[in-house]
Formats: sequence, structure tokens, C-alpha cells
Amino acid sequence: MQELTAHSRYTIDSPRRLRSFWPAVLFLAGVAAFGPTKAFALSEINREDLPPPEGTPAAPGVVPDTAAPDATVPGDDAATPTAPVEDGDPNGIARPEIDENGPLPEIVYNLDRLPEPVRRMHDRIVEAAKTGDIEKLRPLLGLGDGKTLLSFGDPDGDPIQILKGNSGDEEGQEILAILEEILNAGFVHLEPGTPNEIYVWPYFFGIPLDKLDARQKVELFKIVTAGDLEDMKQFGSYIFYRAGITPEGEWAFFVAGE
Repeated sequence: MQELTAHSRYTIDSPRRLRSFWPAVLFLAGVAAFGPTKAFALSEINREDLPPPEGTPAAPGVVPDTAAPDATVPGDDAATPTAPVEDGDPNGIARPEIDENGPLPEIVYNLDRLPEPVRRMHDRIVEAAKTGDIEKLRPLLGLGDGKTLLSFGDPDGDPIQILKGNSGDEEGQEILAILEEILNAGFVHLEPGTPNEIYVWPYFFGIPLDKLDARQKVELFKIVTAGDLEDMKQFGSYIFYRAGITPEGEWAFFVAGE
């Protein structure tokens, strides 16, 4: 995902430019090699992290990717196989079933239409994000079996540190801004009456991109750029950050990628 246009609202070096081009390449490359992987903020992706063009000599001491599966690194007894990354969303709650040929979910802006537990959690998350102190999110994040999904790679560790790691700044204020921005958009109610029933922000996740009208595209451009939209159309869906809350008021996920 290396198309970064000069006319973008954010510059090439802007850490907020996590857009579909980068997550799609990283996702597809990760699936091909190891299985599902986490979504990254662009600020975490250095150009040297990307695979070199074919034919580029390997750096000294680096084993080329073309090495045979049973090849060993000089000095090692045997090559250590890389374990696949487990998917942190085995039940698919952050990947709701969307029938592109069926009726579109209703786009809702009125928060009064949310069940009280959902409205309460939504408001608490927004209030915490506005403080600029990422620690304010800690009491809102689920734990154990009900933990909030923050990455499809399901990394271990402190959830606040995971969020900071996804942010372009050390204090996590960029990720707070993104979180507040998407929760101020409209939402959709997906998979009602199923175990994966969920309320998702922003609504673009539940609407095919080619069915957005002019007004809705303006709303989308508050979150991504026009160049990003074209990339996402090629990928097939909105893949920037989205947040989901269950009908019981549990914060189910805050992820980017596919």
C-alpha cells in the first residue's frame, strides 16, 4: 500500500494516515505468511519494514526469503519455525455479516435510539477520549473473555500500551482523537437477534462504499481522504478504525484492518 498522494489532507509523514492501502497490504501479506495480523498506524510502518523489490541484494547477515523451508541460519542447529498469529476475533464480532445485496442497515445519528447500556458506554468513551488522558479508557475496556478487541492479532499485554502503540504519538492522544472522531459519526445496528448483535461506529463499515451518496462521502472525508476512499474501493470495504458496543453495553472492539 504505497500510494500516498500529494493532495492528501495529511502529508506522507503524517502518523494519522492509516488508510486502506497500508492495512490491506499488511493484512494480505500477513495472511499469506502467518495468518491474520494486527492493524498498524502508519507511524509504526517504516519503509524499511516493507519487503525490498525483487532482485534487491539481501543485507549482510539476513537470510533471503527464498531460502528453502528447511534451510538453517549458519551457526544455528536448525531453523525455528514461525508460529502463526492467532486471530483475536474467532467469533467474528468485529466482522459482522453484511449482505451487500440485501437491504442496507439504517444509518442512525440520534443517540437516544440506543439502548441505555449502549448509550452510557458510548458517552463514557467519548468523555474519556476528550480528556486527552488515555488511562481514562482503562476502566471501560473489557477483561478476560469479554476483553475489548484492539487488534486482530490479539497481542498479549496491557491494553493501554497496545493503544499507545497504535498511536502516532507517545501519549496516545492521536488514537484518542480518532476514537472520538468515529464515535461522533452515525452508527449502524448489525446482526440484531444474534449472538454477534452489535452497534458499530462509524456507519461506513456497514454500508457498501459505492452506495454512499454525496452527503455521506463528505462525512467519510472527515475521517479519511479521497485517495484513501479509492484505495478502499479496490479493497472492497471501509477498513479504517471502527468501534463496536454490545447491546449489554460492553465495549467489544476498536480495530482497524480486515
